Amino acid sequence: MPKGLTEVPGLKVGLVTDREAATGVTVILAEGGARASVEVRGSAPGTRETDLLAPGRLVESVQAIVLTGGSAFGLDAAGGVVRYLEERGLGFPTGPVNVPIVPAAVIYDLGIGSSRVRPDAEMGYRACLNASSGPVPEGSVGAGTGATVGKLFGIQQAVKSGQGCAAIRIGSLVVAALVVVNAFGDVYDAQGNFLAGPRDPATGKMVKTTELLLSQKLPGTPDNTTLGVVATNARLSKEELQKVAQMAHDGLARTIRPVHTMLDGDTIFALSLGEERGEVNLVGIAAVEAVAQGVERAVRLAESLGGIPTI
Repeated sequence: MPKGLTEVPGLKVGLVTDREAATGVTVILAEGGARASVEVRGSAPGTRETDLLAPGRLVESVQAIVLTGGSAFGLDAAGGVVRYLEERGLGFPTGPVNVPIVPAAVIYDLGIGSSRVRPDAEMGYRACLNASSGPVPEGSVGAGTGATVGKLFGIQQAVKSGQGCAAIRIGSLVVAALVVVNAFGDVYDAQGNFLAGPRDPATGKMVKTTELLLSQKLPGTPDNTTLGVVATNARLSKEELQKVAQMAHDGLARTIRPVHTMLDGDTIFALSLGEERGEVNLVGIAAVEAVAQGVERAVRLAESLGGIPTI
């Protein structure tokens, strides 16, 4: 079984899944530190500490990335991850204490399951305890528990999604991705075949969002966001990682239509661990492929939840 993101040495992934509330947390631990950057392309992001990842900022490395449900409420989960790392003395040295650096991003999943139950610090802490370097669980688990796609007609006409992983190997170079797919738009496979879109209220059949938007004035709903983490064992600078994160968004553009809308908060983090030689363009191209594969797997491996069917 492919491991996905944990094929990059030094990474662990931990999950907490609440199927009854249809929400959860996915924590990517880099306890030895990872150089990091980020690219936010959606216009409705919910994030924490992303400004710190821009080139020219003081801190060069992070100890974890948190992907979570719960919309802005779910950012509380990062506090539990900070506590877990502080207990182990990990973080940016400031003198009296080491301060863990834990960027985070959320999806909106309050329209499915219970809107009153959101990931919190305790859930984030438990996700760290569950973390391992083994194969990363996929489908409707972790931050992808309440994920859906194709929401032109609202959540009740959507299709269930989740989280998916993929890894690309080029000799000793590894580029891997984990994607939580909660898009407003539709999902297509690598060959451009239509996989998932909103279900027509009259017929129950899936229809294509872009075609409908171009022919009619339909509103859509602001309940979306696709999140990703791309990681490599190549030694890249923060500036190079920012470029990789930018290129990785092409993997979303290949498989999600429309993407990066005013109704999405699409965000991709990029991490570098290890000392492999890897030219930035090659890493970015591999990241595009890994993200695209992860998006497709997130939909194909999803489970029906909260009355929302799968493909």
